[in-house]
Amino acid sequence: MLDQIPTAFLFFAGALALLTLPQGRLRGILLLIVPVIAAWQVWGLEIGSHQTMGFFNFELDLMRVDKLSRIFGLIFCLAAFLGNLFAWHVRDTVQQVAALLYAGSAIGAVFAGDLITLFFYWEGTAIASVFLIWARRTEGAFHTGMRYLIIQIGSGVILIAGVALYYRDTGSIAFENMTLGSLGTWLIFLSFGIKAAFPLLHNWLQDSYPAATITGTVILSAFTTKLAIYALARGFAGTEILIYIGVIMTLFPIFFAEIENDLRRVLAYSLNNQLGFMIVGIGIGTEMALNGTASHAFAHILYKALLFMSVGAVMFRTGTSKASELGGLYRTMPKTAMFCLVGAASISAFPLFSGFVTKSIILDEAASGHMYIVWLALVFASAGVLSHSGIKIPFFMFFAHDSGMRPKEPPFHMLLAMGITAALCIAIGVYPEPLYALLPYPVDFTPYTTSHVVGQLQLLLFALLAFGILMRTGIHPPEVRAVNLDTDWTYRWLLPRMIRYLAGLIAAIWNGILAFLATRLKRIIAGLYHSHGPEGSMASTWPTGSMVIWIAVLLGATLIVSFFG
Repeated sequence: MLDQIPTAFLFFAGALALLTLPQGRLRGILLLIVPVIAAWQVWGLEIGSHQTMGFFNFELDLMRVDKLSRIFGLIFCLAAFLGNLFAWHVRDTVQQVAALLYAGSAIGAVFAGDLITLFFYWEGTAIASVFLIWARRTEGAFHTGMRYLIIQIGSGVILIAGVALYYRDTGSIAFENMTLGSLGTWLIFLSFGIKAAFPLLHNWLQDSYPAATITGTVILSAFTTKLAIYALARGFAGTEILIYIGVIMTLFPIFFAEIENDLRRVLAYSLNNQLGFMIVGIGIGTEMALNGTASHAFAHILYKALLFMSVGAVMFRTGTSKASELGGLYRTMPKTAMFCLVGAASISAFPLFSGFVTKSIILDEAASGHMYIVWLALVFASAGVLSHSGIKIPFFMFFAHDSGMRPKEPPFHMLLAMGITAALCIAIGVYPEPLYALLPYPVDFTPYTTSHVVGQLQLLLFALLAFGILMRTGIHPPEVRAVNLDTDWTYRWLLPRMIRYLAGLIAAIWNGILAFLATRLKRIIAGLYHSHGPEGSMASTWPTGSMVIWIAVLLGATLIVSFFG
């Protein structure tokens, strides 16, 4: 009977049930049980099955189960469990309900077999997730949440417009692979790109994730962007332009992450970088490249959550995530430091860690397809990952200078969530076959070959050496309190000032026009008064009898017009 319920509805039902429970352990247990039951259901779903329903004249496919949707469904359930475990101490109903609705909407979108169902869940993720930002209850979080909501809802509006045009052109609402050849498909592509944080469409990510609550950021990191990765893999696999978009995404965040002081913003830029690798795999479009994208998304959700957890644990104890204010915390937070190092090694793709066995599939496909410039760009980006996430995050947070802080370890449930996530990162790196078995296509890839291991170690050691030289020579950007401008400068600083300037200019022109018209009107009235007023020239020259006759003529003409009209 459980198989007959769309997985998303389990989360929605859990959110309703949560409202009936008092704050405390019962709610925490429910938040953990729901994703476990959902994962059990997803694991047992039959590949190739569907659940359809009628909606006006459309047939909606609420549950299309194949290997691509199943692997994303499983990792979303796992991410929801780990995020809720990390947030066990939270007693905020808003965050608890939002976490379940957000995860449910993302999972529902993954299993959507048509574009209309996808749209409803797409907007559901936008509406539910913004409350994880607003839950911080600061003025800055409110404004950030509004910007985030406008962009995410706008993405949905663009999506439904594209769906309408696509249906007009093809007569189909099926969510399947599309070709960029019409306005409808381009709008759908743009909608996916906004959620995937394409270059110049990315700043909502760096703006919103660091503004959320400590636990909200962990949950946010798992769903929105990876849902977009799934949507692109489902709808636009093999679209060549994605290769070049992905390459740019892997490169441009490196600079911003290196100079950023807020470590949660560093991780947000790093998230952009990792999405780029996945999008390159989608653009290549071969079966193994799509396997690489799916596996890297799976691994990325885990190690990125682990890094956000470690920064969040430090922020929970110290109240800050600024690199300039941290350092030396390994003395009193050794477990958190160890888990952070596991996440850093995973994102840097060290052998025996999860990132190595997934990212290398994408690089190998780029090289096999003779895309040597793309491959070189990805190799360079991999070195940048080690610098800004693999080294910078743990180094400035736990080592570097001594900040003088001596915070204790975070609560046990936070350590447990980090410990489970770290264990999974290591397990996948050491024994990737179970993950490979979940991938959508047969896997013909061996990560632990001499060339793969030696080549990756050479790259990593070179990046470590470069970081050491830059630090010793003082060339590495210092960690200082500063506001770093990105392309969001255009809509957060330039655009408001342009609008104010244009509004002032238009107001000045309008006031000038009104003043001119008022002056002209006064002159006309004065002229009429001068000629027709009591003391005007016309009054002094026209006899009274003539004026009475003209008035009678005008009244008569009016009566005639009224009679015949």
